[in-house]
Amino acid sequence: MRRYRALSILLLAACALPSCGKRPEKKREMIPIRAMRVPLATISRTLDYAGTIEAWDRADVFPKVSGKILEKLKEDGAPVAKGETIATIDRDEVGFKFEKAPVESPLTGLIGRVYVDKGTNVSAQTVIAVVVDIDRVKVRLDVPERYLPRVSVGQTAGIGVEAYPGEAFIGTVSLISPVVETETRAASVEIAIPNPDHRLKPGMFAGVRLVLESHVGVPAVMQEAIIGREPGACVFVVNGGVAHLRDVDLGLRENDLVEVTKGLKGGDLVAVMGQERLRDGSAISVEVDEAAPSPAARGGPARPKE
Repeated sequence: MRRYRALSILLLAACALPSCGKRPEKKREMIPIRAMRVPLATISRTLDYAGTIEAWDRADVFPKVSGKILEKLKEDGAPVAKGETIATIDRDEVGFKFEKAPVESPLTGLIGRVYVDKGTNVSAQTVIAVVVDIDRVKVRLDVPERYLPRVSVGQTAGIGVEAYPGEAFIGTVSLISPVVETETRAASVEIAIPNPDHRLKPGMFAGVRLVLESHVGVPAVMQEAIIGREPGACVFVVNGGVAHLRDVDLGLRENDLVEVTKGLKGGDLVAVMGQERLRDGSAISVEVDEAAPSPAARGGPARPKE
């Protein structure tokens, strides 16, 4: 009996120790991530090309007679009206009395370059000058035939030039060739760009972004936020310190932004960095990037893309 009484006392003492009580719950690991709020953005499908700025009109000026340049009345960059004299020639034709022969501009614009000086001997095949009209300019593109059904006259195009980094000029489709070249399977498309201040010069490199389709005010996320591919694409949405896996449907893509057509709304907080460690329901510590990305702020166009 004494043995049983001693054993009972030992058991009661043991149960009084902390190890016999409920064990402390292990603290959940907080996974650090970076997240962004879903913006409502304008996402466009575009064709991006590289081209060259051209004058709207350009004319080489030839003399009507042979002879020697007597006067050069216009210099490079000078304005000129149609029919205005650029230079005069002393005729060397036998039987003609001395009389200045004018070399006249065939159009209104600017003198792009004068190729002769006083005293230069010229013939009817000599180019005296080139005259350009750059009140508006153009860029010619060779558009593959598969994209032609999506291109129409009046369609908007964004133009970027290296001389003015970060600045966008707006043009419109002014002409679509009715002929597809058999060698390239492409048709020529002309983009007209207003240029009243003559900042755009013929010969400048131009990046052209032709807008085929735009969705305005739609939820969009960075490409980095998306896990998997459609039809199984998903993102992690942050709510109350917990990451929840959510299926999404995707739409247009522009640079590193992707339209979300189903599954998100503007203002939702979405993981964009660190989500590779997450599981549905993971506890997280969040650093919020409040600077919403903008398609317009991304790099300029360089090559065709859809």
